[in-house]
Amino acid sequence: MLVDSHCHLDRVDLSPHGGDFSAFVQATRDAGVGHMLCVSIDLESYPDMLTLVEPYPDISVSAGVHPNDQDRHEPTVKELLELAAQPKNVAIGETGLDFFRSEGDLGWQKDRFRTHIRAAIASGKPLIIHTRDAREDTLKIMAEENARDAGGVLHCFTENWEMAKAALDMGFYISFSGIVTFNNAAELREVAAQVPLDRLLIETDSPYLAPVPHRGKPNEPRHVRHVAEKVAEVRNMDVEELIERTGENFFRLFSAAR
Repeated sequence: MLVDSHCHLDRVDLSPHGGDFSAFVQATRDAGVGHMLCVSIDLESYPDMLTLVEPYPDISVSAGVHPNDQDRHEPTVKELLELAAQPKNVAIGETGLDFFRSEGDLGWQKDRFRTHIRAAIASGKPLIIHTRDAREDTLKIMAEENARDAGGVLHCFTENWEMAKAALDMGFYISFSGIVTFNNAAELREVAAQVPLDRLLIETDSPYLAPVPHRGKPNEPRHVRHVAEKVAEVRNMDVEELIERTGENFFRLFSAAR
């Protein structure tokens, strides 16, 4: 099954679908996408996000607060556990560290990351980790907080093989977005060729990071096929086999989505 393992459906551009979310979902299904994981980035918009996707059995959700924005409601473990207990919820996150866009004392990011890991372990739900320019600290906190007890995925992976290997050794999956199709992403494609097939996921991160040939335009989950095609190409394998295997990986990791 073709699965978009990470997207933000409450932020997609619905204008090509007449502003109709149900029409957007149907167009995504018609493009062959069998499941989508709609990922939370803050708790303020979470209720509206959940209401939007509630009627659709082929859409799951996560609960978490993105590391980029300090001026958000800071979640507690208790709050995240309450959200994780909802039927639609399959994961905690996205969470993690992003030192590219944030400056100064980033202790608050690290504390937030630790809170999410603790909630994931307590809930039995996997983590969705965002990491950018924070390799050492991300892996350090994952180790200190025993993130392997939760498991999860490093989404929209853009780091090197050494970081991928370290995360894989902790039992995590690695997910590739449309960035893997970009002309300047040769090193990332080398990583995509090395990740074990049973630990590989694909995503769009819609509405961001549209893959070639849609780069620079609003992204949609239906474009996840372009990611699948590029990853299959660099791995020298049939794209339909890659789609099937990454779909199986998704439901193994996010078992509550079945």
